[in-house]
Amino acid sequence: MGIAAETGRPAAPGAADDARDGQEYWCEFAWLPQGEVAEGVLVRVEGDRIAAVEPGVLDVPPGAVRLAGLTLPGLANVHSHAFHRALRGRVQDDPGPDPASGGPGDFWAWRERMYALAAVLDPDAYLALARATYAEMALAGITCVGEFHYLHHGPGGTPYDDPNIMGHALIQAARDAGLRIALLDACYLTGGIGTRLVGPQLRFGDGDADRWAARVEELAAAYADAPDVEIGAAVHSVRAVPAEQMPVVAEFANRHAVPLHVHLAEQRAEVDACVAAYCATPAQVLYDRGVLGPRATAVHATHLCDVDVALLGGCSAHVCLCPTTERDLADGIGPGRRLAEAGCPITLGSDSQTVIDMFAEARAAEYGERVTTGRRGHWRTAELMRMLTVDGNASLGFPGAGLLLPGARADLVSVRLDTPRTAGAGAADAVATVLYAATAADVHSVVSGGRRVVADGTHLLGDVGALLREAIEKIGPFAETAR
Repeated sequence: MGIAAETGRPAAPGAADDARDGQEYWCEFAWLPQGEVAEGVLVRVEGDRIAAVEPGVLDVPPGAVRLAGLTLPGLANVHSHAFHRALRGRVQDDPGPDPASGGPGDFWAWRERMYALAAVLDPDAYLALARATYAEMALAGITCVGEFHYLHHGPGGTPYDDPNIMGHALIQAARDAGLRIALLDACYLTGGIGTRLVGPQLRFGDGDADRWAARVEELAAAYADAPDVEIGAAVHSVRAVPAEQMPVVAEFANRHAVPLHVHLAEQRAEVDACVAAYCATPAQVLYDRGVLGPRATAVHATHLCDVDVALLGGCSAHVCLCPTTERDLADGIGPGRRLAEAGCPITLGSDSQTVIDMFAEARAAEYGERVTTGRRGHWRTAELMRMLTVDGNASLGFPGAGLLLPGARADLVSVRLDTPRTAGAGAADAVATVLYAATAADVHSVVSGGRRVVADGTHLLGDVGALLREAIEKIGPFAETAR
C-alpha cells in the first residue's frame, strides 16, 4: 500500500481490527501490577482495553487463547528513528582513515552515512521501510513506539504538497504493524550551533520555530480524535535549535499537553560547543528556555555534570537511555542510576535500530552501571520492567498503559520459557530470566490495543524479513553510498 505525496491523513484501522469483544487469554504465568508472577491468569479483553484479570485459573477455559510462558504488559520503545533500520550492518566495517584521527570511526562520520540514507527516501519508500521496521518491533514485544521524526520535506527542503506526508507515512506504518505511536515531530533548524542547514539536512528544517509550529498544528488536528496516535513535539538538540527558538516548541507542547522530547548531551563535542556558545551546558540551556519539565524526556543524557543531574531530577523529566545505540556509536555510558535517584523516571529506546530487542536494552542499562562502578545489582527486575512498560508509555503520552489491570490498554506480550535461553525458569525467576537471558526471538504472541498482531511468532503482515529486504532494496542507491 502506497502513500502518494498528494494523499492526506491515512485512514485509521477499526478499533479492534483482528480482535473480538470478550476475547479471553489464559496466561500460563503473568506479571501482575503488584510485582509478582501469578500462575493461571485469565485476561478478558473488550475492544482496546482489559476488562478483567483473574489469577488462579489453573485450567484453560473453553474458547480462551492459551498463552504459554510469561505474559507481560506491552513494551514501550521510547526513542526510535525508523529509517535508521536500513543502516544496520552497513556502517560497521569502514575502509576510511584511522578513527583516532577523527575520521569515519566517530559519531560524526556515522552521521554522514545517515544523511546519505535520508537523502534518498520519499514517502512511499519511507512507508515501506517504517512498516517493516515497526513489524520487527511488534515481533519483539513492542506495542508502543516513540518516533523522533525530523525527515519532513522533499529534496532541498521543498515541502511536499502535503507538508506532513512523511509524518502520515509513519503513522500509517505503525497502524499497519499494529503499534500505537507517539509521533514526536522534531524542530530542526541548524546544522550545528551557529551554522546553516546544508545538503540532506535541508529536508529537516522548517525555517524557524513558528513555521514548524504551524505545520505541526495541522498534523495534530488531523489526529485529534485518534486513540492510537499522539502528536508530540521535540527539540532535536541544542545544536539543531537556537536557544531563542526553543520556547516556541515548549509552548506548543504545554498548550497541547503532549510529550516534549530532546536529544541531550549525547556527545562530548556537543557539550563543549554548547558551553562555548552559551556559557552553559545543554541541560542548563534547555531548562532556562522552558524545555525541561514533567512532560519532557531527555534522550541519552550521557555527558552530564552534577548540576545537570539535579536540574533533570528537580523538574521530574523522564530520561530515555538507548544502551545498544550508545555503545554502537561509542557515545559513552550515562549516569542512569544517579538520574533515577535524583527523581527522573527512566525509560528505554532502540534509537538507531542497531538491534531491536528491549530485553537487551534493559539488561544493558544494568550492565553499563556494573562496568562503570564495579558493582552488581543497580536495578531491581521490577525497576527494569517499569522502564519498559509504565514509565515508557507515560513518557509517550499514554499513561493508561503498561499494566495488566482492568481498564488499562489491552497490550499483552508472551515470552516462551522453554527455549535454550529461557528453559528452566519457574514463577520465582521468570522475569529475571526473561530480562537477562531472553531475546526478542523468544516472544511468541503479542496483543496490541486488543488486536492480536503476533501469533506463534508470526506477524499478521507475514514474513517480516522479506518486508525488510524489499523495503531496503527500494532505496538501492543508498546501498552503494553506504559501503
